[in-house]
Amino acid sequence: MFGPEFGHGKPFDLALLRHALDAMGSPQHSLPPLIHVAGTNGKGSTIAFMSAIAEAAGHKVHAFTKPHLFQLNERFLVSSRFADDRALIKAAEDIARVEPRLTQFDAQVAAALLLFREHQAALTLIETGMGGRDDSTNVIDAPAVCVITPIGLDHQDALGASLAQIAAHKAGILKRGAPAIIARQEREVMEIIEAHAEAIRAPLFRCGAEWDAYASHGRLVVQTEERALDLPLPTLQGRHQIDNAGLACAALLFSNAVALDDDAFAAGVANAAWPGRLQPLTRGPFSAPIRALGGEVWVDGGHNAHAGTALSYAMNDMKTRRGGTNVAIVGLRKRKAARYCCAAGGGSRLRPRDCKDRLRSRRRNRRSALACRRNAKRGAVARAACADLWFILAGGRSVSRRERLNALVQPLDNL
Repeated sequence: MFGPEFGHGKPFDLALLRHALDAMGSPQHSLPPLIHVAGTNGKGSTIAFMSAIAEAAGHKVHAFTKPHLFQLNERFLVSSRFADDRALIKAAEDIARVEPRLTQFDAQVAAALLLFREHQAALTLIETGMGGRDDSTNVIDAPAVCVITPIGLDHQDALGASLAQIAAHKAGILKRGAPAIIARQEREVMEIIEAHAEAIRAPLFRCGAEWDAYASHGRLVVQTEERALDLPLPTLQGRHQIDNAGLACAALLFSNAVALDDDAFAAGVANAAWPGRLQPLTRGPFSAPIRALGGEVWVDGGHNAHAGTALSYAMNDMKTRRGGTNVAIVGLRKRKAARYCCAAGGGSRLRPRDCKDRLRSRRRNRRSALACRRNAKRGAVARAACADLWFILAGGRSVSRRERLNALVQPLDNL
């Protein structure tokens, strides 16, 4: 489970994974009711909301998500607990004996399905890795519900250069007869999804049409034709989390997979946690110098233009709340479209030529931790940003950008 993740540049082929699953008794056919989630952004947060809501009602949940922050185990939630090392290693060994040629992600999907079959739960939640139609998770034949979060440009090297091509890939998770719960989309994207749903006879439930979710008077309102929920706003930060929470509620309402009362929806929305997604760093030596200046440090794993736009709204909200100046430090891997991500992240006030002063962007290879540290004092991103990462420095007393950047990067020498 530690080889090439997807095999970028190679043709999509699920034959080896299907063969391995068949040899292990087709675990994908022996699972609790399953919700399959595709989209560009918001998949993990939407699953976090659904998991928290189900658990608030007393149900055990299986969930497979990516990426992990610290340990591979984080991708495998088994009966509402992360898989332990022993169980994960045993699943990996069983898979390797059957088919050692699987890519890393194929093997992880197989491991998740094996672990889920062996443990009790009321609900299974699975996030696609990349795309949908040819994604490893699309070995699932009979989901209770399919969910598509907002679609934007990402992984163009594998999914296609246009929104229409990417949307066609992601719409490929829809299945005949399974309700398809769709977040708000660009018109071009929605037309692709609608056409595919009609062709395969998948019932379509679109945000703004068959259901809706929005903030009103400090509350989250979720409405379908048969039910209305008046809920607290999400604890997860950012306007986009209101949309993700609404999508999660709609998916559970239309699935009828588990029994849920209004209290469970309220508790789940209020208590859902998803680390590394617009998360404040409120303690520890890394953010201490900024906090000493009266400022805040936030971290987010956004890595495409759609995420950059969401973060720009969040940064504007921070500025309204605290005043002062926000500084964003961005580190992206080589294959990411850093220019478009950073331009979107600056909103209407940031032009690409302003990036030198307003937004410090550096492309970093994951293996180049040493280079990240060496460049940190020049205002580049820290070692942690050898993956795709944003640091946002918000507010604080009246000090220069240089002072705030220096306060952030000085602790990097101790990382």
